Amino acid sequence: MDELERKIGYQFKDKALMKEAITHSSYAKERKSRHIKYNERLEFLGDAVLSIVVSDYIFKHCPELPEGELTKLRASLVCEKSLFDFAKSIDLGKYLILSKGERNNGGAERPSILSDAFEALIAAIYIDGGYEPASKHILNFVIPAIKSSKAKRNKDYKTTLQEIVQKNPGEKLEYVLVAESGPDHNKHFVVEVHLNSNVIGKGGGRSKKEAEQQAAHEALELMGY
Repeated sequence: MDELERKIGYQFKDKALMKEAITHSSYAKERKSRHIKYNERLEFLGDAVLSIVVSDYIFKHCPELPEGELTKLRASLVCEKSLFDFAKSIDLGKYLILSKGERNNGGAERPSILSDAFEALIAAIYIDGGYEPASKHILNFVIPAIKSSKAKRNKDYKTTLQEIVQKNPGEKLEYVLVAESGPDHNKHFVVEVHLNSNVIGKGGGRSKKEAEQQAAHEALELMGY
């Protein structure tokens, strides 16, 4: 437990809360004890705390995103897959208190168990220390995930440019190949992107797709995006 505290950067005042957060229901059932607390109730609270922290952060730090995109981004950050990845990054399965049967059946690596335990740990920090340490803990995982998501989104410059142009009905976007050179094994293409026949960007690459992306990138920069 001391090792897990060091990994998450939080020291519990009430160690019993931490133990409850990492205890799976299978352990209580195996011991046939109603006095052993397990993490299902904490998971319920952790889910709510996670949602409000993520919502607050992306609302403040992603002003370019409309409501629909904020909803999609939040969903991607609080889904089981993301929580499973967060849990694996701190090797949470190693610390879980499971029944022998559950551990032997791979419970320590099961996405549903790990994601639930991650949410329970959030709730335990929230109860033990309040909103600020819980928020700090969550954002340690969420901020890098958001940066990664933004990087992936920004790589597709053509889609971004198309979405901007579509906001103005009647605007026409077109990619025009203006040059092609080099041998077959080492071609170089130059593409212009036209908005209503006006050149708004130019790019080059070893394929038409790469050249189009570069042209769209230049157009977005010139437009201030």
